Amino acid sequence: MKSRVTLETQSLFLEPLSSSHASERYVNWLNDNEVNKYLETKSGYTIEKLNEYLESIEKNNVSAWAIHLKQKGTHIGNVKIDPISFRNRTAEYGILIGERTSWGKGYAYEASEKIFDFCFTNLNLRKITLGVVSANQSAVKLYERMGFEKEGLLKSHCFHDGQWQDVLRMALFSDKNK
Repeated sequence: MKSRVTLETQSLFLEPLSSSHASERYVNWLNDNEVNKYLETKSGYTIEKLNEYLESIEKNNVSAWAIHLKQKGTHIGNVKIDPISFRNRTAEYGILIGERTSWGKGYAYEASEKIFDFCFTNLNLRKITLGVVSANQSAVKLYERMGFEKEGLLKSHCFHDGQWQDVLRMALFSDKNK
């Protein structure tokens, strides 16, 4: 699939996520309550579970990239565009910056901008969507800064922090398809 390519930004390189990225550091991200606070995936990850997940990414040609710092080569997170509907020219977006020391440095924005450009230019997508727990205001603000627009609200859609939470549906359109 043409979406399994390496991409580069000023500070980062994004390479296709694969089983070569399995590490204790990655497992620790997934088991860190602060990192996984708003994720569907919660603790209980093992290196074996992570390997199974990464093998399924490869086997199914999922458009997912490992985000690395150029300067050190350190794997700090992942970004995924899946599923993709080529018929409707849409895709679902998700990002994880697991390395807490990389939070607040603009890496999520930088990686995402490159991925969006790739999706709109190379994959000919017209719309990228996401769902975010509305209580996750830092993510909502980031997505709005990236150009995402609110499309809908799913009331009491997910169980989070001991209570039912709303989920915002947001979308980013390619310039030519707004």
